[in-house]
Amino acid sequence: MNPILADIYSTVIPSAPYLIAAYALIWVALLVYVAFVVKGIKKTERQMAALEAAIERDNRATD
Repeated sequence: MNPILADIYSTVIPSAPYLIAAYALIWVALLVYVAFVVKGIKKTERQMAALEAAIERDNRATD
């Protein structure tokens, strides 16, 4: 093996677990963020459905 490549690999390979851990942490954070966004969207949809139902009831009551 080329001595220059051996020197590069000896530098990169020991830090590989840190790189893998960093990518894993980013993916976990992204998935948690998406889960919170989806939860918020579902809550908003439920609130909008309740509001639409209340408006419909109010319209029927005034007619």
